[in-house]
Order: sequence, then C-alpha cells, then structure tokens
Amino acid sequence: MSYILAVDGGGTQCRAAIAALDGTILGRATAGSANMATDPQGAMASVVDAARAALAAGGIAETPLSSIHAYLGLAGANVEPDHSSLIAGLPFRDTRIVEDSVIAVRGALGPNDGVMAVLGTGSVYGGRRDGKMLRAGGWGFVVGDQGSGARLGRALMEQTLLAYDGVVPESELTRSVMRDYGDDPNRIVAFGTTARPADFARYAPLVFEAADRGDAIAMAVVAGAVADVNAALGAIVWDGCQHLCLTGGLAPNYEHRLAETFLRILKPVRGNALAGAVELAVETFASPQA
Repeated sequence: MSYILAVDGGGTQCRAAIAALDGTILGRATAGSANMATDPQGAMASVVDAARAALAAGGIAETPLSSIHAYLGLAGANVEPDHSSLIAGLPFRDTRIVEDSVIAVRGALGPNDGVMAVLGTGSVYGGRRDGKMLRAGGWGFVVGDQGSGARLGRALMEQTLLAYDGVVPESELTRSVMRDYGDDPNRIVAFGTTARPADFARYAPLVFEAADRGDAIAMAVVAGAVADVNAALGAIVWDGCQHLCLTGGLAPNYEHRLAETFLRILKPVRGNALAGAVELAVETFASPQA
C-alpha cells in the first residue's frame, strides 16, 4: 500500500502526518527545526526523523521510506529555489518541496480566495486571488521576518543592551533579562552570536506579556512589530478582500492589535498548515497523472 508524508516544517519544529492516498491520516509526529534557509541539512534530518516517528505512531513503522510520497512545506524553501540536491539526499519515493506559505494558505483558506499571515518563529504572508498565489515577506531572520518571534526576541536583547548603556531608560523587562544573564552584557552578546531564530523567539511571549502590563520597552517593541505586520498586510490585502486569517504561535497576540481595516475582515482559520499539506499531497500524488 502507498502512503503520503505531509510535512509542515518551521523554525521551531517539524510536524508530519502519514496518510493514505485518500487523505486519511494514520499517524502524526513532530521533530526538530526544519528551516531550509538557516540549516538545510538539519531540516532534511528533521523531516526524516518526523517521517519515521509518524510511521511508528500509525502502527506501520516497518514501511520503507523509499515507498513513500513526500510533500514538504518548509520555512525558507523560497530562499533557494533549486531543491534538487536536497531532494536527491532524501530517502522517499518522490518528493515535492514548497515554501511554508503555500501549505499555510491552503490550510487556512481551503480553495477560497483570501489572505493569511503566518506569525511564529518567522513570518510570511500569503494568499490567493482569482486562482493566483500572493506572497509577501518570508525572507528569513537576517533580512526579513518582520513581526516574527525571532525579531521580537532580538529587539528585546538590543533594547536591553541599550538600556544597560543608558541610551534608553531601563524597564522591568530589561532588568529581568539582565538578571537572567548575571548582569553581564557580554553574556547577552555571546548568546546573540550563536543564537538561532528559535532561540530568540523564546523571548517573544515575554515581550507581549510585559507589554500587556505596561512595560515601556515591551510596548515599544510590540508597537514596532505590529506596524510591520500592518505594513505587510497592506501590501497583500486588496480592496474588496473579505477573508484574512492569522496563524502561527504568535497569532493570538496580534489578532486584537491589527489596524481596523484588517480587523473587519479577520476570520478563523479553516485548518492548519499540516492539514493544507495533506490536501495538497493528495492532489499531487493521488491524481491519475501523478
């Protein structure tokens, strides 16, 4: 029997589902980060780990990976459009790699028109209008991902060091961060030198919580992030668009902070990115021409 592997790979974790060709999910699993922009080989290893764990969860652990059709929606897949060398190193029967916004749009909107924002460790904005795919952002932590958890965490570290130097006033949040690093700014610098996006993103919930308490530094960081999200949505939401969804771990923190223009069309997601990957995998591999 043939099986489909569907993957939603992000900067924090890789989620996988093993399904029959009709889309019936048999097993699910998670593995480590699967960001192709920051660690392509690590992403591929996470995909394989998640596949094996999903097969085990479905009670079909003995199924060889070489018999499986794989549909992978991965963060950072847009940065390097040629995936042939990575696909060649994977053990699956055949593999499709798409950027994570593709599966997120399908999961959030189904076959309908609209726009969605993925706001997690990274950020990307996508949509569909009259059958045409739309996209903004998603260029990675170093030069993009505005409004993401990674950028929020990095901004907090930056503001903490500025407060230490007396450039900006301290706040309870910056004092708390300094205490966590033994009041030694060099330790913060050392952290930032080796930290990956997911490491910075762990601080994002603290920033939102502190902003809700009225912490001045946190409020300024959040205000900047909200402005970035509004600007990105402004570039992709068209006049007359009636459907906007937010997804990703930070979505609940943004959904009441958006500009009124976007709040008016905000709707719940139809499903998550992994569900979108399963649907697209079925269309790709179970069709007569597949």
